[in-house]
Amino acid sequence: MGASQATVLIVDDTPENLSVLGELLQPNYRVRAANSGRRALQIALGDPTPDIILLDVMMPDMDGYQMLQLLQADPATRDIPVIFVTAQNDSDSETHALAAGAVDFIHKPVNPPVVRARVRLQLELRQRVVELQRALQQVEFLSRHDPLTGLPNRAWFHERLDQA
Repeated sequence: MGASQATVLIVDDTPENLSVLGELLQPNYRVRAANSGRRALQIALGDPTPDIILLDVMMPDMDGYQMLQLLQADPATRDIPVIFVTAQNDSDSETHALAAGAVDFIHKPVNPPVVRARVRLQLELRQRVVELQRALQQVEFLSRHDPLTGLPNRAWFHERLDQA
């Protein structure tokens, strides 16, 4: 994300819902839209990879839960946060969505400030996770390499000997 705009993929089989969410998010994000789960998976595996997905639960070809399962099964898409956006407004549906791996649940009709805030929050959280992962990789590298030369240090060699 960094200096470039985050990419939001909106998935809904109803054109009006795609339009409402797209217009709501377009000023701050690069918005992609798909009217089916199959098309959404093609976009998610393309370039650029979406930074977040807003996903309808009830769709004809593949429901949101099936799509989420496929996203989670693929290493290229498993870390993309998914927010369900649905007309289902009972607590069992919300609990099921979160247990399935969604990071949030938004009821239709959507409340624009709530949608913007939740998308922004999830994108900020994702950015922090990426930053922490990079920092951890650097710490791991430095713990096994000489900071001046970048060559493996004695601990690295001893670790390899112990594994042999």
